[in-house]
Amino acid sequence: MLNCICITFSQEHQHIAGDALSYPDIPGFITLKTDLHQHTVFSDGEVWPSIRVMEALRENLDVISLTEHLEYQPHKADIPHPDRNRSYQLAREEAKDHNLLIIPGSEITRNAPIGHSNALFTTDANALLADDPLVPFSEAKKQNAFVFWNHPAWYRQSPTGNPILSDFQLDRIKDGQLHGIEVINEYDYAEESFAIALEHNLTIMGTSDIHGLIDWQYLEKGFHRPITLVFAKKRSLESIREALFAGNTMAVYNGLMVGKPQFVNPLIKACLKVNKVAYMPNTNILEVELENISSSDLLFENQMEYTFYSSSPVFEISAKEVFTLKIKTLEKVSSIALKLKALGAYIAPKTHPVVSWDIEVE
Repeated sequence: MLNCICITFSQEHQHIAGDALSYPDIPGFITLKTDLHQHTVFSDGEVWPSIRVMEALRENLDVISLTEHLEYQPHKADIPHPDRNRSYQLAREEAKDHNLLIIPGSEITRNAPIGHSNALFTTDANALLADDPLVPFSEAKKQNAFVFWNHPAWYRQSPTGNPILSDFQLDRIKDGQLHGIEVINEYDYAEESFAIALEHNLTIMGTSDIHGLIDWQYLEKGFHRPITLVFAKKRSLESIREALFAGNTMAVYNGLMVGKPQFVNPLIKACLKVNKVAYMPNTNILEVELENISSSDLLFENQMEYTFYSSSPVFEISAKEVFTLKIKTLEKVSSIALKLKALGAYIAPKTHPVVSWDIEVE
């Protein structure tokens, strides 16, 4: 008879990896990194809810929502679940010991022109199930849910690839039942959706709409998932809800930033840290060392009266990297207004923001 000695190893899980996302706060707000459109096996996704929590922790997200399809349940034979809140409950349990907020949510899934919409902050997803397409929206409003229109440019809803703003959506906006719109979904940025957001004062959203693994779809290809940056007063669910209803957001997909200027401009300004400002010895060429502290590569074009030395007027500062800009000031100055157009950012369709930094020379 053999005596077996079993040894149990206790292991601390380090969730945050080199893939961690980072964006600075802006004046008056904290910047929260969110992905509010995801799926698991509790609708048409391919993973358990706990995996979504682990993925979010790896990328250092602050907030997620698992927005399972209410009506579309292809795995129901294998995973029967009459309670449509179950995915949220499992994710919340997995996240309880971590610094990650979980928002309850569901996806209302109908054919065009109704299309797909996510309802966030629902108190009971089961109450949104109904044959009448108006019921999910009216019930979401009763629950004080934040509702946004998903992938309006999706080719299966619009063969042209452009969103179709129907009377149904217009009526939901008028009745206070539709509050936001995705301008970035998965890999797609739809500037026509951005135009709708600005015209109808809808909150700007960017989401992964992930069904498989984040690692396979994004990280192993060298990308991050699309996210919504939410500018909130506090790191709490109630503050996030307030910020979403107020439209305090911008959509980000790697180097692409989409939002209103009151958020895009200060965010980009906060992303660049000025480390050193001094003239090259025996010259009137000013060296400005800039550090990009964000997770987005930033592409700029010079908008100053001064030109650059040893640099194109269009240049990129990679995420987490340092770049030294050499400015020909012609004569020595004690201060300078660094003025750059952010070519990877949009504050309206085809419109880039111009951002300025007031810099004192050492």
